[in-house]
Amino acid sequence: MKLIYIIGPYRSKEGVHGMVQNIRRAEEVALKYWKLGYAVICPHTNTAFMDGIGTDDMFLIGDHEIIRRVDVAVVMKGWEESKGSVVEVELCKKLNKEIIYENTKEN
Repeated sequence: MKLIYIIGPYRSKEGVHGMVQNIRRAEEVALKYWKLGYAVICPHTNTAFMDGIGTDDMFLIGDHEIIRRVDVAVVMKGWEESKGSVVEVELCKKLNKEIIYENTKEN
């Protein structure tokens, strides 16, 4: 079974409401890939609403370590507008990870 990591925006210009929408979208993508037979890491739900308990770098370093261990990255629509997502996609490319662009212009 291949292990997938979901990449996409977490925070939002619309505050908490937008962040909740981003988390829900990530959950939908994660569920789709679970149903397709993958094991899925969805960082949006892994650390949802934990802002403030640690530094952003703490979460980013952890997420980058998870990326090193997965087989595939699924990149959600709107990723280009998220600094963290851009860095994660760059890391995946550097590590020669398989990348699936979900509902994006690359698809």
